[in-house]
Amino acid sequence: MMMQIKRLEKKTVWVGSVPVGGGHPIVVQSMTNTDTADLSATLAQVEQLGAAGCQIVRVGIPSENELNAFRRLCRLSPLPIIADIHFHADLAVAAIESGAQGLRLNPGNIRDKIKLERVVKCAAKAGTPIRIGVNSGSLPQSIRNESADRSESMVNFALDAVHRFEDWGFDQIKLSLKSSDILTTVRANRLLAERCPYPIHVGITEAGDFERGVVASAIGVGALLLDGIGDTIRVSLTGDPVDEIKTALQILDLLGLGSRAVADVFSCPTCARTHVDLLPVVSDVRKRLKSIPLRSCIRVAIMGCEVNGPGEAAEADAGLAFSPVGAFLFANGEKLGRFDYPQAVNALVEWIKTHYASTV
Repeated sequence: MMMQIKRLEKKTVWVGSVPVGGGHPIVVQSMTNTDTADLSATLAQVEQLGAAGCQIVRVGIPSENELNAFRRLCRLSPLPIIADIHFHADLAVAAIESGAQGLRLNPGNIRDKIKLERVVKCAAKAGTPIRIGVNSGSLPQSIRNESADRSESMVNFALDAVHRFEDWGFDQIKLSLKSSDILTTVRANRLLAERCPYPIHVGITEAGDFERGVVASAIGVGALLLDGIGDTIRVSLTGDPVDEIKTALQILDLLGLGSRAVADVFSCPTCARTHVDLLPVVSDVRKRLKSIPLRSCIRVAIMGCEVNGPGEAAEADAGLAFSPVGAFLFANGEKLGRFDYPQAVNALVEWIKTHYASTV
């Protein structure tokens, strides 16, 4: 069984009906990339994200032209909608009044304190939480000059905004510190986690296309989650945002931090000892196990030879090890029987159903 990661517990902030922080399951979110003024396209993408497992969706509002559609989107959306606002305090107020269930602001882009206070007090009156999002690239030059350590500068800038919000009587705060540089992001969030009680949103910004972005996010987001840091995550990818959700859920599942009971199907890289085309077997097992409701997370090994299974895969809850004479079904390091290749997957799936399927 998988070891458990001890998470740092932060204050709970509610985004609509979704709790963030306070030991609640890590929330997966994404952002639409449609024209917000196109209500039908944006709503369709929100619904696609929800079907993929997204729990919160951020929507950009670059100008007043998007407000009418945004107002209707907030009423129709199956998921809580967060308004993403840059530069324009008036748009932030309008988004709150239009029904946004969360607001994302970068204090580096709204530097007029009087205007910012108006936004915060409007959010307080409406009960709308605000994510203070600091990006390394948008730090004011004066802040950059204070320290050679960009991570430290990001933390100080974020905490300055937090203290300002608190002075204005507002504490429904989430925080995010992001950079396209993985090490800067990880260091900044580690420093922040020691110094703030509010939930933290983690991600690598501008991570890139699917090929680069998945790897960059797995490294950066994964490193922070292993430290117990992170109450909500986004995997930022150039392209279809549904891919962001699939990747984020996979990261959480592999770390045992997902809210679902899933089967983690892993396999060996194959070698000269392998006597079966293993990849179709892995795909078949993964597909069939997805349709089985499980009562707990399990690890399932598909191994190409008896060296890897059950020996090197003894920690798996169940698995198959192929050999020239068939496939051995094993569980918790013990061989349970040998099956011909066509029957082996059936035997594994039936064994998992018997021992791990949920009865609810």
